[in-house]
Amino acid sequence: MKKNSAKNKQFKKFSPPVTVAVVGAGAVGKEMVRILEERKFPYKELRVLARSQRVLEIEGKSYQVLETKPESFQGVDIALFAGTEGEKGAAVTFGKQAAEKGTVVIDNGSDFRMDPMVPLVIPEINAKDLIWHHGIIANPNCTTAVLLMAVAPLHKKFGIKKIIVSTYQAVSGAGAKGVEDLRAQSQEFLAQGRVKDCGIFPAPISFNVLANNWKIEKDGYSNEELKVIHETKKILGDNKVQVIPTTVRVPVFNAHAESIYIETKKKVSLKEARKALEKFPGVLVVDEQSPLNGKNCPMPQEASGRDEVLVGRIRKDLKNPKALLLWAVGDNLRKGAALNAVQIAEQLIN
Repeated sequence: MKKNSAKNKQFKKFSPPVTVAVVGAGAVGKEMVRILEERKFPYKELRVLARSQRVLEIEGKSYQVLETKPESFQGVDIALFAGTEGEKGAAVTFGKQAAEKGTVVIDNGSDFRMDPMVPLVIPEINAKDLIWHHGIIANPNCTTAVLLMAVAPLHKKFGIKKIIVSTYQAVSGAGAKGVEDLRAQSQEFLAQGRVKDCGIFPAPISFNVLANNWKIEKDGYSNEELKVIHETKKILGDNKVQVIPTTVRVPVFNAHAESIYIETKKKVSLKEARKALEKFPGVLVVDEQSPLNGKNCPMPQEASGRDEVLVGRIRKDLKNPKALLLWAVGDNLRKGAALNAVQIAEQLIN
């Protein structure tokens, strides 16, 4: 799968400061700009591109948004694509053209994730795969990112054979319109006891739970579930690990939560598992031993706005000595999307 022989190594290093473009001005695009500024990313020029020109206000600062055209990438070192997916996705339209101009494209959409010539990267887990990129690097699905931040340190320590995961996914994963729809539907339901307009959702999302929020593909799996299966194998570099997901949309504004069950090759020591998670960069263990803000369980309201994936409820299977259960929560707009893309960009210049 990986094209990492010496003749195929195309890793391009940059000397800061660099010229950066953010393509997309929606929820993820705004978060990309916000994180670039927060982390003091060493850019000399930041171009914000979208379908149409306008002025974007982020944290009290104004950014001139320009229309995305092939020539927009002239002189751009790194382009962060916020991730419109499908045939008309920005990365499909402009990504290869940008790469041909010498720009390294980091795409948050799903269009290139399973391309064998494109590394799919979570820097804390498989930054080494960046060395064989050919101008395009893929960001994982937000659900996959939260899951793997929690299980990768355990896979490294114990070797994982099976992952069973049920997700509780926030509406911000459906974009700004998802957040607007949840707010409007909640007000409508409280006022009238029912919801007439479901917006972008197949059924009311307010005070409800949707397991049919994604297109159902062959064998009854949603396309979101198939992403988790295939992306997990590629990022871990292990096609033998079995992944059994059920993805669900819940009426939470931001931050995905996941109930995770793993079966391992070696016997699992609870103490060693907890230690592996505590030492892993980007993970914060939150339980009775290490509460966050007086809380002892990861929650979306605590994870929202944070860079770390919060992991708690760590416990052994009562009968299987090679099994472990845990609960993980992560900000889907940050580590699940924008932050991970910026971290990849940081790897390119360090």
